[in-house]
Amino acid sequence: MSSPAHELLSRVFGYDDFRGPQQAIVEHVAAGNDALVLMPTGGGKSLCYQVPALLRDGIGIVVSPLIALMQDQVEALRQLGVRAEFLNSTLDAENAQRVERALLSGDLDLLYVAPERLLTQRFLSLLERSRIALFAIDEAHCVSQWGHDFRPEYRQLTVLHERWPHIPRMALTATADPPTQREIAERLDLVDARHFVSSFDRPNIRYTVVQKDNARKQLQEFLGRHRGSAGIVYAMSRRKVEETAQYLCSQGFNALPYHAGLPAEVRAENQRRFLREDGIIMAATIAFGMGIDKPDVRFVAHVDLPKSLEGYYQETGRAGRDGDPAEAWLCYGLGDVVLLKQMIEQGEAAEERKRLERAKLDHLLGYCESMQCRRQVLLAGFGETYPKPCGNCDNCLTPAAAWDATVASQKALSCVYRSGQRFGVGHLIDILRGSENERIKQLGHDQLSTYGIGRDLDERTWRGVFRQLVAASLLEVDSEGHGGLRLTDASRQVLKGERQVMMRRENPAAGRERSAQRTGLPVQPQDLVLFNALRGLRAELAKEQNVPAFVIFHDSTLRNIAEQRPTSIDALSRVGGIGGGKLARYGAQLIEIVREQG
Repeated sequence: MSSPAHELLSRVFGYDDFRGPQQAIVEHVAAGNDALVLMPTGGGKSLCYQVPALLRDGIGIVVSPLIALMQDQVEALRQLGVRAEFLNSTLDAENAQRVERALLSGDLDLLYVAPERLLTQRFLSLLERSRIALFAIDEAHCVSQWGHDFRPEYRQLTVLHERWPHIPRMALTATADPPTQREIAERLDLVDARHFVSSFDRPNIRYTVVQKDNARKQLQEFLGRHRGSAGIVYAMSRRKVEETAQYLCSQGFNALPYHAGLPAEVRAENQRRFLREDGIIMAATIAFGMGIDKPDVRFVAHVDLPKSLEGYYQETGRAGRDGDPAEAWLCYGLGDVVLLKQMIEQGEAAEERKRLERAKLDHLLGYCESMQCRRQVLLAGFGETYPKPCGNCDNCLTPAAAWDATVASQKALSCVYRSGQRFGVGHLIDILRGSENERIKQLGHDQLSTYGIGRDLDERTWRGVFRQLVAASLLEVDSEGHGGLRLTDASRQVLKGERQVMMRRENPAAGRERSAQRTGLPVQPQDLVLFNALRGLRAELAKEQNVPAFVIFHDSTLRNIAEQRPTSIDALSRVGGIGGGKLARYGAQLIEIVREQG
């Protein structure tokens, strides 16, 4: 006999069964208990609060910082027949009052609310007069003062426990290392909550890291493998975002910029187009993406180094939410490291914060330079052990050869020392390779003992040597000066021959062919005409209702229909992802198209 949770899952959401820990979480919260849920993007976090909210008496209150996306989240629930609304600053007074009346009368199942709205005395008094099923605090990592998504309002959400101690609360996030998990529980007063920690693995995402050589050309080659697909390209600065978007457009890609310096209406329009149109590439700073619910993002590319492994995981997690193959591609060079270290040192943060930011950056550099399986290194950062090489990253598919770089390292370190520990990598390579440029002569560096001793290696290899020496803390960046390199305490062991240095050998063509993976699960040739016809219907419905296409149906659902070819309402009801609400609303049109296509 199926449980009430299973019955609701099938009737409303159209799924036969829960995934992973979803059932345990739903039953735990539905019984009135608190929970801290850590689940990767695309793992089905939303169901974990939506189902118990519908099972319990009262209204589920969902606290979310994602104002720009609430409307789409609510519309997706309405498509299922769920009575959902949102309250945030985008609503005019008349509509806000309408939602408040529905809250008081109990004519709602779920209400999404921004934290700043929830914390007003007006809204708290409305909650006092309402019947509440549960509180769900989404994007709970925003409470962490060390995270780049820190929202001070989240610190005040302990008021929910203080005022409604008997109402179950759950905090949910897709990204939190063990220290952040502890901070979430402490800051939100969830010390007695049960922790549900899923694997952070995203098996459908392929991870690739390349040495920055000609970043624009490298990006163009990468995107060439994903033509027609939606994706995100992250850059460090607003200026670079604008330049990247313009360059991609000039190369025939459909690209838009997104950063905090753009007018609000431009950001909103570009985000709307990204969500609703196919094949848009968003060039963006990290201001874009938290909570982006577009399932068919086929790639996330970084043309600059992120600030931490946690941030990198969160940003790459926006790819492949539909479970189809996706790619995370990172292009970085020593210049990125110099710039980020300068930003840390020249920032106004307290020394404790700077120390943490340095450690996070060093951790990320370790990931970038590792010859181990990328997935193993990435998941280890979240306290998770991955049992064997994944077979779906550049290090597994095209393992880098290791070489003994001890002598090259000694030459590089000696050159740094003899030139005064104040020059950047370009000048140091010129010395090592015996360049005859004017600056070398003016500074007398053609007289150094290290002048010309590195002619045996090309410039690209030397850049790799210096980059890996910095990553291994055998050199450090003078972040307070002009970004020159200087020795560390560990350098002495290498210079004295007491420490061997092994490095990864760069191969510019490595993995280029093998990393070109399919941009989605294949539709069989005999099903393709029907699949495209179903996509056409979905596009028409989405346009009529002014919602993103995936709010109507995901590609995976349309693929199932194309494969199973149901010709009756009963047969259609057995296709995964079609609940009662959508069956009643769209069933006849879907069946008509299936019959037309034979």
